[in-house]
Amino acid sequence: MLVIIDEREIVTSGYVSRFANEGISSTGFRPEEFGDWVRSAAETDLFAVEAFLLGDCQERQGLPKIIRERSPAPLIALNDTASLEQTLSLFAAGADDVVRKPVHVREILARVGAIKRRHEERQDSTLIGDLRVFFDGRDPEVKGSTLQLPRRERRILEYLVNNRGRRVSKTQIFNSIYGIFDEKIEENVVESHISKLRKKLRRQLGYDPINSVRYLGYCFEDSRV
Repeated sequence: MLVIIDEREIVTSGYVSRFANEGISSTGFRPEEFGDWVRSAAETDLFAVEAFLLGDCQERQGLPKIIRERSPAPLIALNDTASLEQTLSLFAAGADDVVRKPVHVREILARVGAIKRRHEERQDSTLIGDLRVFFDGRDPEVKGSTLQLPRRERRILEYLVNNRGRRVSKTQIFNSIYGIFDEKIEENVVESHISKLRKKLRRQLGYDPINSVRYLGYCFEDSRV
């Protein structure tokens, strides 16, 4: 999930709509609302945030510090005009990147991925046995052949692989894929997506790499047992 902060609702709603077209959940905040939320949000909610986008607002020089106190997620500042002084001040305040608008949401996602790779030393893809999982929107591959997945199943697979070896709950998966403010969809949809994903992986790999423990959640394991 991405979080967009801007004092103009037309800006936040526009980005939310465009990210939704790419299959990415996001939510928008006015600066004063965001400050209250980020200070009080539960750790599980903040864990679901993949990046923060900081738009135009009077408080934006101070917001990076507040964000960094609660989350290590990439922080990208969006500038309406070209200003070297403003760009340098945003980097000094703690922004990971500063981008001049207009900018396509796919470019923003690419920049988020690049920041994560620098911070986490993560590659564009991960090879686990015969399965290669990409983090740039491409479908995974099994033995070099593309395994086409619906975008929700693909996003869940990417999330589980990013957290492989660690058990994650249904709520954590839901928050990351659908966003923490989507009340129109029930969390149980995650179970349906994972069930379909496991069948496809078992059919292609010959084993099920997703370990499930009731009440504890899911864990992606490199196991052929």
